[in-house]
Amino acid sequence: MKLVILEPLGISKEILLNLAESAVQDRMEITAYDDRKEDTETLIERSKDADAVVLSNFPYRKEVIERCPDLKMICVAFTGTDHVDIDYCKKKDILVCNCAGYSTAAVADLVFGMVIDIYRKIIDCNDTVREGGTKSGLVGHELKGKKFGVIGAGAIGSRVAKIADAFGCEVYAYNRSVKDLPCVSFVSLEYLLSTCDIISLHLPSTPETKNLIDKSKIALMKPSAVFINTARGSIVDSCALAEALREGRLAGAGIDVFETEPPIASDHPLLNAPNVIATPHVAFATEESMQKRAEIAMENVRLWLDGRPQNVV
Repeated sequence: MKLVILEPLGISKEILLNLAESAVQDRMEITAYDDRKEDTETLIERSKDADAVVLSNFPYRKEVIERCPDLKMICVAFTGTDHVDIDYCKKKDILVCNCAGYSTAAVADLVFGMVIDIYRKIIDCNDTVREGGTKSGLVGHELKGKKFGVIGAGAIGSRVAKIADAFGCEVYAYNRSVKDLPCVSFVSLEYLLSTCDIISLHLPSTPETKNLIDKSKIALMKPSAVFINTARGSIVDSCALAEALREGRLAGAGIDVFETEPPIASDHPLLNAPNVIATPHVAFATEESMQKRAEIAMENVRLWLDGRPQNVV
């Protein structure tokens, strides 16, 4: 049997191979590639003899999978799996596992980095002090006492809610089901959008969530509100969000995810809207999360070999 790790996973190859060898215990031949290739022909060539593959967040579709006759397991070293052809895998009885939980702390950290950057004008302050300026025009806001809304109360959303409470915010959440989260009030999406000063998005990308935050939803937000998206770009109508920012109907936005993976075109509407902090889909990526991700991925492989698969999508 063959295990193919299709790309580096953010840790040294030596550590990755040690984790893989410990997981498979001579039950599989291991191949680990040193670079990331996303074109169909290269993915077919690298995957064609594999029984199991490991990949992160590049598209892995039917046209590749159907050319891999021995493939039995796909380990997605990521939380979301919308880039993998899940329906085709189910049809062919190919197990798909993810690495849920590896980036919970990392993503939540970036949410508050963005919020504090926007509220305290840190980027503008940095530029001003280097130009010999003063605090004039740079007086910001405190988080304490603000209404903080979390859309999606999964692991990441729940952690964001907990941190918001620690900052002294009044925390609201919208979720398909009500959870028992201390100091969190579960409300309708419309109430959350129209009430909260800070809104942080934490939903998966599904057909139901595509463009969920559209022009009509954005219109519900207060002109003083700040919107943060570290979830998926496809959930938000970027043009409508950019328009609201340009027209002063929204105070600011922190955007880590777009409709496509970086590099993002320079003419993207959100890159040309005011009061936007943009990052290149980096929320999940810390040294600690990369190590945790690799450990979970190899544990997924080990348990699959043992007949006790975990993190099954």
